[in-house]
Amino acid sequence: MTNPDDSRSMRERMIAGDPYIKDSEIVEMNAAALDLIAAYNATSARQPALRRRLLEQLLGSIGEGTAIRPPFYVDYGSGITIGARSFANFGLVALDGAPITIGDDVLMGPNVQLITATHPVEPEPRRQRWERGKPIKIGNNVWLGTMVIVLPGVTIGDNTVVGAGAVVTRDLPANVLAVGNPARVIRSLDSAEARAAAVQGHTRG
Repeated sequence: MTNPDDSRSMRERMIAGDPYIKDSEIVEMNAAALDLIAAYNATSARQPALRRRLLEQLLGSIGEGTAIRPPFYVDYGSGITIGARSFANFGLVALDGAPITIGDDVLMGPNVQLITATHPVEPEPRRQRWERGKPIKIGNNVWLGTMVIVLPGVTIGDNTVVGAGAVVTRDLPANVLAVGNPARVIRSLDSAEARAAAVQGHTRG
């Protein structure tokens, strides 16, 4: 799955979204992230300053007022950017072999999964452990309900609400309510409705 003239490292291939195999450099990146995640997941709610410091070390960027309740799981952390005033409840999984971009005022219920990694369907390259990542983008003021799964390459537009347990396999536009597996749009939301839904989600945790 490589071009003989391609001199890029596996890390460079991963960042570019091209097929790669985890080499020693990528394994070390993952190990460093897992060390930070272990430290973060061992913190108490009484240690907000320590939690903030660990997230700033782990993530590509994190906005003011954003909170993530442990436990939290990543592959590398550096591929994740989160805007201001966003909130993730217990058990967020954000596998960032490709970039994960999360906007401002996003609410995520317990056990949400943001999965950028994908593998070949052909048996031999999959056996050889080839993989690639496709970026995920979550717009501003989005609410992802409990146990929502967002699959590789998906973009979710501003103000959209995704119901609990939905599996998002393709892009969702702004200002809609989507439910189901695969997630489908069931109605439009004006911006006022979307804000109200997000407030309701926040009060429910």
